[in-house]
Amino acid sequence: MKILILAAGYGTRLYPHIRKTPKPLLKLKKRPVIDYLLDKIEELDNVSDIIVVTNNRFFKQFKAWANSHKIKYPIRIINDLTASPEDRLGAIGDMYFVFGQEGLTDDFLVLGGDNFFEGSLLDFIHFAKGKYPFASIGLFDIKDKEQARHYGVARLDQGSRLVEFCEKPARPKSSLVAMCLYYFPQAKLRLIEDYFARPHNSFDTLGSYINWLSKKESVYGYKFSDLWFDIGHIHTYNKIKRILRTKE
Repeated sequence: MKILILAAGYGTRLYPHIRKTPKPLLKLKKRPVIDYLLDKIEELDNVSDIIVVTNNRFFKQFKAWANSHKIKYPIRIINDLTASPEDRLGAIGDMYFVFGQEGLTDDFLVLGGDNFFEGSLLDFIHFAKGKYPFASIGLFDIKDKEQARHYGVARLDQGSRLVEFCEKPARPKSSLVAMCLYYFPQAKLRLIEDYFARPHNSFDTLGSYINWLSKKESVYGYKFSDLWFDIGHIHTYNKIKRILRTKE
């Protein structure tokens, strides 16, 4: 299994507070956000390597970060060659870019580099392998339908299969949202080529791909119950810093 960490965003929603630091390298308790993902990845077995895809603006920062770490799995930084928010590939575009470089011969665990969560990746992988060869996604109940409008919103049946998925709906039917955590079995990777063959599809958010995929075949959702934050806005970043300070 290969790990892909998506880190090619430009953090425009954090402007003007933060401009020169990519979101995954923002500090929480004196450590970059992405370091907490590494902690969870190191608990996994059978990982061949960790790939971080970023852009030309932040490539050197991620290279320096990777060179400062010594963990049991190798870290590689891939530059998607974009230079501004206007020419970014988007999350699906970056995933497709990496799949094209790496080939389609391994399972992929895909994570958003600006995710902070306290649940176990071991439990998620165990769940996902139980649903093989279908894709699985990580979900979190934020308990607030109004806030759910800003995320991909899911509904599951009793067997944990997605029966509906909508990216940023005006009127969410649930408060169960996608965490930017995905397990894509090797047998299903070529489906992204089908998605890209349709030019009207959105290539920005992975939620658009999950919506399309769940209508084509089964996709399963695993509910995390511990703390989770998508560090997309400055108020979210400040909130998680305050929460972690209270736990010290």
